[in-house]
Amino acid sequence: MLSKLAEYWEYPFVKYALIVGVLVALCSSLLGVTLVLKRFSFIGDGLSHVAFGAMAIASIFNITNDMPIVIVITVLSAVLLLRGGQNAKIKGDAAVAMISVGALAVGYLLLNLFAPSGNLAGDVCSTLFGSTSILTLSKFDVAFSAGLSLLVIVIFILFYQKIFCVTFDENFARATGTKASLYNLLIAIVIAVIIVLAMNLVGSLLISALVIFPALSAMRLFKSFRSVTVFAAVYSVLTAALGILVSILAGTPVGSTIVGIEIVTFACCFIIGSVGMKKAA
Repeated sequence: MLSKLAEYWEYPFVKYALIVGVLVALCSSLLGVTLVLKRFSFIGDGLSHVAFGAMAIASIFNITNDMPIVIVITVLSAVLLLRGGQNAKIKGDAAVAMISVGALAVGYLLLNLFAPSGNLAGDVCSTLFGSTSILTLSKFDVAFSAGLSLLVIVIFILFYQKIFCVTFDENFARATGTKASLYNLLIAIVIAVIIVLAMNLVGSLLISALVIFPALSAMRLFKSFRSVTVFAAVYSVLTAALGILVSILAGTPVGSTIVGIEIVTFACCFIIGSVGMKKAA
């Protein structure tokens, strides 16, 4: 197995997949803790469906480097979701359902009407489940993904204290002069960027796993926000790297393999956390 892995390591697509996969997993885990604590996990699903619709439109117009366009559309949708969630007539969950289901349906409809290739089922499957996307990245995709990932990490580090305040007590943050709505908007925009980056890794239907599983696993073992965030980041990076390597060696879909590993490791964290709580009691 090691010799086979060493042989595959000579191929650029393996290195590209690991670089992008690790960076995307890291970014997802950093903001994932905030989304889980604020009970905004469902936003990941909504934006992933929007990104699917945007990619469908880009495919129809034969736009090769579609990531910048998809990011713009997804970010605009994130802003609409945030504003819609604050509208008394359209509650947050209803706004997510409207935009996400609508984008998913329109995207699939457009692909059926104006299919860019003869393999419609393959294109849709790859976009929804990330079957081979991560293994066919171009140098532009890698550079663009790496640049945006580093930008997300820098933003998280610079605004860590503000994000922490908005996450735990938004009313108190406003009382102390923090512009909570501005930072909520920043979080929504960053999440939109992460969603687009993660589509190449696990596909639009499995993106929430990158956000939820690292945060929930860390919360079973740690209590402080910083400890949970650090563990979630390490957990996410290791499971993503292991999932990519296993999928390459075993020939399994990348996204499903990563999520499968995260399910197993979450179960282990859950058991360890439960045993620790019983001993503490």
